[in-house]
Amino acid sequence: MDASPILFVLNQAGLDTAEDIARRFSTARIHGLAGRVPTADTQFNETVEHLQLLFKAGHPIIGFCASGILIRALAPILDDKRTEPPVVAVSEDGSSVVPLLGGHRGANALARLIAKALGGHAAVTTAGDTKLGIALDVPPRGWRLANPEDAKPVMAELLSGAPVRIEGSADWLMDAKLQLEPDAAIALVATEHPAEGSPTQLVYHPLKYAVGVGCARGCDPQELIDLVEKNLTDANIAKGAVACVATIDLKADEAAVNALAEHLDVPLRVFSVEELQRETPRLKNPSNVVFAEVGCHGVSEGAALAASGSFGTLTVEKQKTENATCAIARTPQTIDASAVGRARGHLSVIGIGPGKDDWRTPEATKLLAKASDVVGYSLYLDIVKDHISGKTHHNFPLGAEEDRVRFALEEAGKGKDVALISSGDAGIYAMGSLVYELLHREEAYGGVSDAAKRVSVTNAPGISALQACSARIGAPLGHDFCTISLSDLLTPWEVIQKRLKAAAEGDFVIAFYNPVSRRRRTQLAEAREILLEHRSGATPVVLGVNLGRPEETLRITTLEALSVDDVDMLTTVLVGSSTTRTVMRGDGKPFVYTPRGYAKRIDAPKIVETDQDKTPPAAAPSAASSTDDGADDDIFQAEASTSEDNQ
Repeated sequence: MDASPILFVLNQAGLDTAEDIARRFSTARIHGLAGRVPTADTQFNETVEHLQLLFKAGHPIIGFCASGILIRALAPILDDKRTEPPVVAVSEDGSSVVPLLGGHRGANALARLIAKALGGHAAVTTAGDTKLGIALDVPPRGWRLANPEDAKPVMAELLSGAPVRIEGSADWLMDAKLQLEPDAAIALVATEHPAEGSPTQLVYHPLKYAVGVGCARGCDPQELIDLVEKNLTDANIAKGAVACVATIDLKADEAAVNALAEHLDVPLRVFSVEELQRETPRLKNPSNVVFAEVGCHGVSEGAALAASGSFGTLTVEKQKTENATCAIARTPQTIDASAVGRARGHLSVIGIGPGKDDWRTPEATKLLAKASDVVGYSLYLDIVKDHISGKTHHNFPLGAEEDRVRFALEEAGKGKDVALISSGDAGIYAMGSLVYELLHREEAYGGVSDAAKRVSVTNAPGISALQACSARIGAPLGHDFCTISLSDLLTPWEVIQKRLKAAAEGDFVIAFYNPVSRRRRTQLAEAREILLEHRSGATPVVLGVNLGRPEETLRITTLEALSVDDVDMLTTVLVGSSTTRTVMRGDGKPFVYTPRGYAKRIDAPKIVETDQDKTPPAAAPSAASSTDDGADDDIFQAEASTSEDNQ
């Protein structure tokens, strides 16, 4: 289980039992219903929504509540049982433990473990486990089921008492509680060779083969795939018996190599030049030409042998086309791909939003759960602590952005799955841009190592400060808007002034990032003066404070009344356009919006309009209604873009 287990508690009665389990599982975190479980690590208000969020993010869920609550909450989002996380219901006194979902992905084992710890009973109901002592659709580690779509009808027949015959050698099948007959109509086949599966025949392949490959830079993926397919066919090796694709680390980012691994649905594992050179005595076709080019005497044969281990032998010697080579090695035992070589390495650049779980995308939470290492400013890591327990944390101080990003890339370059965490959206005044800048730079000029340059990168978008601020107050970003950072640490003030004047003349709604810092107190005032040359002093200005958090506040003021003293270095400031309106509702709560121009369409004939036709009409700005109660406005936390702004 990659994601940390969540102990889901709805009342005080189940808390004692949950705390008992929490003491036994160091990575488990207690999530409790707000108002009823005040001592929980994390509190939630909406039971169904929170359960669904955790489930979509891949967290094992242990609910100390009635099983019906979990069933009704999760039923609408159930999809593929082969990928769903474990869900276990535990009675409040711990006497009954029922695995509800993910039985073949750890729920049954988890239920038995919890029951043993609590002295209760694990009510395992999975038919295969209880009657046959085996889950035919989920073979043990080192084996692959070639036709999983046929597992259901075969299981149904066996559970109804039908006999079965076993072809080939597989101890785990022989140890199961199966009714064996040599002439049975249903067959379980264990083989390294291609075999046809059917609703009466399940085919299992042992992962005993490693495919070693090499190719020229820019090789057509299909050329490499066709080469490997041909040699697997010629050697009578089933694709399902391949444990991994292996190559030299210099090819970790090669499109053809990655396409082949995806085509075979196996991991890509890479080896250093030194590791491949150690395989030279076992090579059948050592090459001085290859040695001169990369530093080892064979890539495809060397990689296949390195991946198959010390007892591996070449089944297929090096074969080649114009741009690609392949070799295939076999080992007497199955291959654990995760234990050979290293992975390509992956960096997830994650925007966690303002910090509220409900405002973080499921993709971001899944990537957090999947990562082995997390890198970020300590405050951001604390915000997502319930999703990264049990992982290696790398905390960096504010002001060390380049060190933080370089470290994350280099760790990924070692083959790790690394999550680099930013608040808001990582691509907006945050770490995303710096990731690609370091990948682009030459190492001699402050870039990263060759291994780091070859990692795969995923960006998970997050809710930015400007989006959160706008959503909480209404829709001030309802028409054209722009964002401007007022920090002149990396951008000359003269350039910022040009952008301010252009935005003011263009009548954009403007979101200001990094408006002030301890040392920089004049830019916001100057920006205000530039804007006042082009729009009314009554223009609404929105200041957001800790959005999405318990201490959240919002303040509406005007451009004329905006003061540097109202803003600190982490404040996000939204300045309206000439058409932005502030409206006070009957409940005393104001909202701010910028109209798109729909009002002009009232009573107008229905015609096809162009974008130019949709320009909003000129309108006098309304006076802003202030909600300033004199409270101290601490800001919504957004990723600062410079070291000065992080001080």
